[in-house]
Amino acid sequence: MTTPRDPADLREQPLGDLFKKLSQETSTLIRQEMALARAEMTEKGKRAGVGAGMLGGAGVAALLTLGTLTACIVLALNKAMADWLAALIVTVIWAAIAGVLALQGRHKVQEAAPVVPEQTVETVKEDVEWAKTRKSSAAT
Repeated sequence: MTTPRDPADLREQPLGDLFKKLSQETSTLIRQEMALARAEMTEKGKRAGVGAGMLGGAGVAALLTLGTLTACIVLALNKAMADWLAALIVTVIWAAIAGVLALQGRHKVQEAAPVVPEQTVETVKEDVEWAKTRKSSAAT
């Protein structure tokens, strides 16, 4: 990237050269913004991947825990009622819990969307403002 020049120097350059320079600077800027977006999304992806792996492991352990707890509850209830009725009651309770968790989880996922490279969006907005000021100063 070239260093900023005196506005008087820019006024003396041919219009074609100014447009060529603007085109080159714009191309460089777009490439840099794309590189920033890729880097930002890669970093977010790595963090999400690690978190997803940990959540997966926790899910397996929780499933094993719930299986054992379910067996314990059914065995405790069968002292007061038939085995099949104790198992049915526990199944209905787990189904209700699963439904509530699914609805809450769907709501949380919808709140998180869309995934956008926020820093890149901000710098692109700044670049647009910069380009507008360059355009207006080149026109005068």
